[in-house]
Amino acid sequence: MNDQHIASAFDRDLEAIQAQIMKMGGLVEAAILEAASSLEARDEERAEKVRAADKQIDALEELINEEAARVIALRAPTAIDLRLILSVMKISGNLERIGDYAKNMAKRTGVLAQMAPVNDSAGALRRMAKEVGKMLTDALDAYINRDAELALDVIARDAEVDQMYNALFREFLTFMMEDPRNITACMHLHFIGKNTERMGDHVTSIAEQVVYLVTGMHPDEARAKADTTSVKL
Repeated sequence: MNDQHIASAFDRDLEAIQAQIMKMGGLVEAAILEAASSLEARDEERAEKVRAADKQIDALEELINEEAARVIALRAPTAIDLRLILSVMKISGNLERIGDYAKNMAKRTGVLAQMAPVNDSAGALRRMAKEVGKMLTDALDAYINRDAELALDVIARDAEVDQMYNALFREFLTFMMEDPRNITACMHLHFIGKNTERMGDHVTSIAEQVVYLVTGMHPDEARAKADTTSVKL
């Protein structure tokens, strides 16, 4: 009976932590889309709300880590239960980093709003961010449903985000060479593009945690990056 009570208490603790993960994930999804939309609309007030909301994301990560540490200390989980707790901590860390990238996108919106638009760059960045948001939704669904196949699909889709970034990078270089007056705006836009690409990497890390959680093994081979802008010669 005592073992059953401990197991039941662990399940309740885990459910509470997973609920916080999903809440955090929802806030991060919203931050990605709102930051990208505010950039396209050149809406500084909307961007400022994204920056302010990041504090709630940070607070949730701290809460999740504290609760996870408490469960480890009190319940002494072993094997798969410990794997569950550790995966939660890693996923919350990835979500927090994605939130930071969304906040940084919102920070640059105020600067870019004072400059002339560079073609449809903001729209292209929004489409890229939307794809990352879809990946995050699926990664979190894969986590809740313990769906390794969906998680592997998310991992594969990161190549599409890399290709979108590669195309934007080439466009920004072209715009800067054509007109030096575009350099400052294009540098800001490039950093936003790179941050969005990094969001995709963190979503992929979440999906990789799901695969590990379900199978006990990390994906078979190192993920090939499709970002060719930083290849070392």
